[in-house]
Amino acid sequence: MKKILYFILKILAQTVVNKYQPKVIGITGSVGKTSAKKAIFCVLKNKFRVKQSTKNYNNEIGLPLTVLLWEHSPGKNIFKWFGLFIHALTLIFAREEKYPEILILEMGADRPGDIKYLTSIAKPSIAVITAIGQSHLEFFGTIENVLKEKISILDSLNKDGLGIINSDDPLLRRTIGQIKTRLKTFGQNEDSDVRVLNVHLATRENQYGTSFKLSYRGAEVPMFIPEALGWQHAQAAAAGCAVGLSLGLNLIEIGEQLKEYVAEHGRSKLIVGIKNSWIIDDTYNASPQSAAAVLNILHDMPINGRKIAVFGDMLELGSLSEEGHRKVGQQIVELNIDYLFVIGERSRDIARGAKEAGMIEDKIYHFAFTKEAGLFLQDRIKEDDVILVKGSRGSKMEQVVYEIMANPWESKEVLVGPVDK
Repeated sequence: MKKILYFILKILAQTVVNKYQPKVIGITGSVGKTSAKKAIFCVLKNKFRVKQSTKNYNNEIGLPLTVLLWEHSPGKNIFKWFGLFIHALTLIFAREEKYPEILILEMGADRPGDIKYLTSIAKPSIAVITAIGQSHLEFFGTIENVLKEKISILDSLNKDGLGIINSDDPLLRRTIGQIKTRLKTFGQNEDSDVRVLNVHLATRENQYGTSFKLSYRGAEVPMFIPEALGWQHAQAAAAGCAVGLSLGLNLIEIGEQLKEYVAEHGRSKLIVGIKNSWIIDDTYNASPQSAAAVLNILHDMPINGRKIAVFGDMLELGSLSEEGHRKVGQQIVELNIDYLFVIGERSRDIARGAKEAGMIEDKIYHFAFTKEAGLFLQDRIKEDDVILVKGSRGSKMEQVVYEIMANPWESKEVLVGPVDK
């Protein structure tokens, strides 16, 4: 029954795309898809009628729902499915004059063939690839297979299509000479078409954030993104810039639009903690690659207090799980992080990696449950401490953030998921 519903959903979405002919911007990558989507939306929203995929709607259900302008998955409710199909048929047989000119669609890939399936529903005219990492290795086996799947999005482009890729990613950079489609690159490398310069954490008007410059053909615009920490947000802005330039906007216009960029929940977002502390909420997902990036942010935070890393399990790493977790522990020691809290079974390997690298046992704590860890932290946080909280979605690390945030009544508007109160 489920497969039949998905098939009908696919046919309806294909029919709507064929009728309205929107320009499709497809975004894929192991990390950074949602931030890139947000930045692209910011750049384009005042120039075009634009629809971006809701939440993390990037699979065989979510992508068609976005095409059909339907905000919530029907789940197991057959009546909601019926309502969705009636809505879709209305789009097909009537005329929605305000249907988007541009669809910005995340395209996730959990297994080989996912990208081909999604692009068969909505063929991109612009394809953005953010980065290649060690996610979903449980299903892909090797990172080379991940790379192959992600860059397959370029195969769906027609001869006038445009690929936009992150030239800082070593795996993507290696493929640039082999790509036959039109290409625009972004990143911190000198030969990037849209270059990111001088990325650093900064404060303005008592707000922490990320400061950087975007450069294109000799012109530069300065940028500051409050409450968003790290180069990955600058990279997202650069991806948005590359898309905007390809659609006729100039650098000044793009810089103005990017001032409205706001980091998504759980993506290196800064939250005020109890006792005048700070929380780096990076609980949306986790991989060794994204862990390395956010640990560098924790290290670079210009504060006088202690630096504390709180990690849950990193999932779907397959045979590289133990090694990936241990490397995170080693990096924690290399960056002189003061304390390490780990939650869950796989995260024990983070603790082992830290011990092997020289962190004393008195600075390492292990917990089975997130709530237990959060309550334990409450009594030990001091003023000016900065606490990084990170883990895969399945680890539900937002519970830890809830226990130590200064304004827990704002959790519904701030955190990536529901918590136990």
